[in-house]
Amino acid sequence: MFRVTARTVLELGSELISSDIIAFYELIKNGFDAKTKRGVEIQFNVILRKNDYLALTQRTARAVESLDSLRVAALNSLNSDAAPEMLSKAQNALRKVPSLSQLLNALEEVYLLNTIVVADTGTGMSKADLTDAFLVLGTPSRKREVEQALQQGAAKSPFLGEKGIGRLSAMRLGDRLRVETARRDDTAFNVLDIDWSAFNDLNLMIDDIKILPKRGAAKPDEEWSGTRIIISHLTEDWTRQRLERMAQYDFARIADPFLDQKRRPRIVLYWNGKRLTIPWMNEDLISHAHARATGTYEIVDGQPQLKCRLEAIDLGFDHPKEIDEVVLAAPDLQGVLVGPSGQAPDTALVTVGPFNFEAHWYNRRRLGAIESIGEMKTVRELQERWSGILLFRDGFRVFPYGDDEDDWLALDRKAFRRSGYTLNKTQFIGRVEIARAANPQLIDQTNREGLRETPEQQVLVGIMQYVMQDLLFPFFKNVERQYKQQKIDLTEAKSEVASLEKRAKDAIKTLRSVAREDKARETVDDLQQTLLEFSEFAERARQRIAEVEDESRQMIEMAGVGLMVEVVAHELARAAENALENLEALRNKKVPEEVRARLESLRAEMKSLSKRVRILDPLSVSGRQRAELFNLQDVVTEILEGHVGQFQRESIIVSPDLPATPIRVRAVKGMIVQVVENLISNSVYWLAMRKTRHPNFSPKIRISMHGSPPTLIYEDNGTGIAPENRDKIFRAFFSLKEKAKRRGLGLFIARECAEYNGGSLTLDDHIDHGTGRLHRFTLELPESTSAK
Repeated sequence: MFRVTARTVLELGSELISSDIIAFYELIKNGFDAKTKRGVEIQFNVILRKNDYLALTQRTARAVESLDSLRVAALNSLNSDAAPEMLSKAQNALRKVPSLSQLLNALEEVYLLNTIVVADTGTGMSKADLTDAFLVLGTPSRKREVEQALQQGAAKSPFLGEKGIGRLSAMRLGDRLRVETARRDDTAFNVLDIDWSAFNDLNLMIDDIKILPKRGAAKPDEEWSGTRIIISHLTEDWTRQRLERMAQYDFARIADPFLDQKRRPRIVLYWNGKRLTIPWMNEDLISHAHARATGTYEIVDGQPQLKCRLEAIDLGFDHPKEIDEVVLAAPDLQGVLVGPSGQAPDTALVTVGPFNFEAHWYNRRRLGAIESIGEMKTVRELQERWSGILLFRDGFRVFPYGDDEDDWLALDRKAFRRSGYTLNKTQFIGRVEIARAANPQLIDQTNREGLRETPEQQVLVGIMQYVMQDLLFPFFKNVERQYKQQKIDLTEAKSEVASLEKRAKDAIKTLRSVAREDKARETVDDLQQTLLEFSEFAERARQRIAEVEDESRQMIEMAGVGLMVEVVAHELARAAENALENLEALRNKKVPEEVRARLESLRAEMKSLSKRVRILDPLSVSGRQRAELFNLQDVVTEILEGHVGQFQRESIIVSPDLPATPIRVRAVKGMIVQVVENLISNSVYWLAMRKTRHPNFSPKIRISMHGSPPTLIYEDNGTGIAPENRDKIFRAFFSLKEKAKRRGLGLFIARECAEYNGGSLTLDDHIDHGTGRLHRFTLELPESTSAK
């Protein structure tokens, strides 16, 4: 049987209660778990701050200064705003001392007058409760009730806390603890006194320290019930300024500040009898957000579903209010969070439970004065104070999510790697709401420093990171592309400039004919020179705009090449690994037939790789921009041959239905290759997704084509695409793949390639009866590209 030393309690407290606000958080939760009727009140009664106490005791111990001068210094150090009776008691203790040694005792006596009192009007505790529950670290009483409620399907957990370690919070705040508590049927208080410093004795076991409850004074009235936690010999240096800062930031976030003020748990803070303000969220600040993402994660008929609403109100340029609704069903969420590699079990998508979220984004450069709040500086300071996306369980904070030092959604890390338009955590005010009953697998770490790392925690964080990084950011970029980066059509402008130029020349000709004097002729010459300069400027502007548009197109093409290089690099790595395995297998093999078989395997690998590399040649930027005459069937056949090894490894059956009559087209060959390659890349991913969940599933790809106009139809039997995402999949950066493979550029580039050739790439609205989703893509080139 283990034996436990007394000092273990101190070590346990210091490890589990990591900060002052965590200590208050635990004590406050205890009050609400006791069903307090008037909330929780925290009273700071501080007559002498700790730093002054330490400085005075040090000066007194040196015995250099006179007793009178030290007494005056001590009296001047007392807080004048303390309660009158407390101030009087401290002054009397200091004035009557006759020696320096007794002044030291008096200073300690005065410092012990400092207390922090945490009071509630809940059910209170009996003497038996103090012995059997409060003095039992890790008491299972509440945990049993919570688990029983969850098993019975309760909508809400009966308690906020269940670990039984909250009483250690008092240890962090001070070395002495006094508990005064009573139940309604008690006639007097039940009192417990603990001196935590007694646990510092290295020679004592925990059983050697005797702590017993006793009967205290009579209750104020017979109906009263509740608890007063009185902490003294404070370990920290408390001042009104420090407490006001904590009230503005830390205490304001303990209970959900987004709740209506009337519904918000009542937490009251006092400094020497004066109530301090704990602010709540200003609704006008929320209503002035420049963009937002709100949504729900639900379990519908046993299946997960994410619903997200994105709003762009003012992104810093002229645009109407844009709204986008995103709905992801189970197959989409499996792709985003699990992937073929199985980063988390599919079951975690359900066992994580439902939750809600809202994130309000602010463009701080455009954040100005708000009438109900104040001038621009005040508004910006308020936004910064509330910044962060917080996590709340049953209306109370889950630490440390949303703190200044915490970047749980990786917004700052992502912003650091991006150039140009970025999102960072200080631009957001938001919350995520979970519940103990609805999300039983989302459990705090024992030290309150975040949720335990479980598959469900990975799903929660993954969903929120996906919403912020891969839905909201691309949504902003899409709005920006739509309204800020529109292509300029110079056709009409060019004709107007030509017309104005002609009219100006005619006017100058007329002026020249009527100008008689030399000075008048000089003026006409100046006008003609100005017209010439204007014409040259207009021509240079047209050329530059054309260059910029061409550079933009090349950037898209280079991105496409980058994706293909990544694919080929993957194949190179895989082939090299297989080659090494084959060479390793050849060791100590002397039979020529076996050697020949191994070498044949290597040759097949290299042949497959060679075909893939050859595909890159027409994908170069210079090559892709040249239209050429080619057979569409030959291109598709060549692409499929390059994937033979991959199709065999993934057990994918490819059924090309190509017409006997050649379909000859004049187009940019590399771009057509890019379209088909991207479709194949997506198919391989989503077919693997479906096969991992259905072992008997047979992955298939079907490709057919016909002429007049030249059309390629591509279809697979993978997970498919939800009808509501039919258009979204072609947006830049929209992706439903797992994080490591999430690019969101493939289909965007493929459509750009099709449109560059005058064609179109669409996802047909034909719904598959088996999946209820879309599976068929159509690449259609214009009839003008046909070549007989």
